[in-house]
Amino acid sequence: MAASNTHGKNLRNAVVALLAPLPSILFYLSFLRHYSGADADADSLSSSLSPLWTWCYHHPLLLANTLFFLNVNFLFWLIGNLQSSHWMIDLYWTVIPVMLVHYFATHPLAEFDSWRSTVVIVLTWVWSVRLTHSYFRREKWQWGAREDWRFSDLGRQYGDNWWWISFFTIYVSQQVLLMGICLPLYIVHSKNNQLNLWDLVAALVCLTGVTIAYFADTQLHNFVTRNEKLKHLGQELVPNLDEGLWRYSRHPNYFGEQLWWWGLVIYAWNLSCGWAFFGALVNSLCLAYVTVLVEERMLKQEYRAEAYKKYRRTTSVWIPWFKKSLVGKEKET
Repeated sequence: MAASNTHGKNLRNAVVALLAPLPSILFYLSFLRHYSGADADADSLSSSLSPLWTWCYHHPLLLANTLFFLNVNFLFWLIGNLQSSHWMIDLYWTVIPVMLVHYFATHPLAEFDSWRSTVVIVLTWVWSVRLTHSYFRREKWQWGAREDWRFSDLGRQYGDNWWWISFFTIYVSQQVLLMGICLPLYIVHSKNNQLNLWDLVAALVCLTGVTIAYFADTQLHNFVTRNEKLKHLGQELVPNLDEGLWRYSRHPNYFGEQLWWWGLVIYAWNLSCGWAFFGALVNSLCLAYVTVLVEERMLKQEYRAEAYKKYRRTTSVWIPWFKKSLVGKEKET
């Protein structure tokens, strides 16, 4: 009976997740259909299209943000409250950049170098597939099995007010963050500059970031799986992962993820839009805060606290580096 209920919940959540973005997708496809059927001459668009479609044509970034606010912020928030679990935004964090890059590339005002666009789209798909695979592997291939532990902690903290506070802390904040870090995807599709060496540098940085994140997540998954087996057998758990990339960095998966976003910033900088670094900077600052939360959580687990304290004293936080010596640090907490 329990297995049947779990299977039913998994199927329902899968259907909900797949249907959730349809309003935005159908609206945008309707806009493209009306645009393609109208006179594409910019001077005559106002008379060829309705005021709504004319506005969609002239304001691609505002349209993207409007769809995000209505479809993700409001609809996902409503679904999260109905299910008492805000799990879906984590899944769509891995998908929204892909949707945005295709939106920017297909908007009628898009202007870009086709090779640069193709490379960036492929890279975004590679990043998304890697992160989506990591998400489902971590969740044991279930849809909506649980929400982010940080959301659960906030829910307990705010109690009865969480239903409305969650709209701002989970959804509005993530719109600002996601739209900010995806600005380079818009810039790539708004400037038709010739390819140069910096495009290669940007692509290599992005690929390096995705590769590091993949191997770091795989090593972490294997470590967690081993500990789950040990727990099931009633044996002592391994307190800390100190192998592979994790020997040289306490959070190599975070480091890889940051390389990906800063690689996109190089694309924007190369197209004379260096101001687009702001989104990646805010993301890095947020991840620095998350790093603190994660490490505090580690130290609250009695079986691993001492091992993690030693690990923290000897191992770099993000950037992989050689181990530090414990000589002279034994009395540090």
